[in-house]
Amino acid sequence: MAFYEVYSHPALIRYKTSVCTKATLFLVIVLCLTYIPPLLFAYRSQGFWVKRSTYEEQPVVRFQYQTLLVAATSTLGDYIAWSTFPHLNNMLGANLRIPTVSVREEDQNQDGKLDLLIFQLQLPLKPEEQVYSVQLLLTFSYQLYVSVINGSSPFASAYDLNNIIRSYQERNLTTTLYCPMPVWTVGRAATSPFELNAEIRYPMEVIRYPFINKGEGYISVLLIFLWVFERIQRFVFQNQVLPTVPVPMGKPHLS
Repeated sequence: MAFYEVYSHPALIRYKTSVCTKATLFLVIVLCLTYIPPLLFAYRSQGFWVKRSTYEEQPVVRFQYQTLLVAATSTLGDYIAWSTFPHLNNMLGANLRIPTVSVREEDQNQDGKLDLLIFQLQLPLKPEEQVYSVQLLLTFSYQLYVSVINGSSPFASAYDLNNIIRSYQERNLTTTLYCPMPVWTVGRAATSPFELNAEIRYPMEVIRYPFINKGEGYISVLLIFLWVFERIQRFVFQNQVLPTVPVPMGKPHLS
């Protein structure tokens, strides 16, 4: 008659010894080597007590070729403006002034990511006009896929600088033009255009993030040590490398 397996279960064996034996000393050493080294490793790597950490990353920044320029030509509220948004240009009427624009982006360190934007603009002026102040808005993609400017909107409120800045500040991720150094040169000839030259650099970003679980580093290393030393203990006791008394669990039933 053929036999086949209908059920199986592992046999639990306990290994007993007295206190003052080599097996007890071995167990103490294994426990120390299992729990203490992961703790030291997490401490040295600053992954256990640090509440906040940082790392640097070069962002992928792209100029979107969307521009809004407002130049004040008097102290009485007169202005001229131009943008890349057709709806806004239609609403400007006589205040619209078309400039000459040159844009170039450079990858200075050849890492495949752009580092610098060179923006040059020449705004034609009438002989009697002077520029008293300039507001320039340039849009960039910075892993943000929804623009703060609705270029398809026919309403003037969609292009208001106050509304644009307010909507931008409400986002979770914002960028800031750090350390601007404007230089205003006077002495323009009557027939010369107003020139605006800007260089915007895309530096390395320092990303700060909090640790949700400060013990993640310790636990991840501890699991490795537990797995390794469990295999070592099994080999030592099953092969009786150190003398112990094996005690099977449960009593065998006689058939």
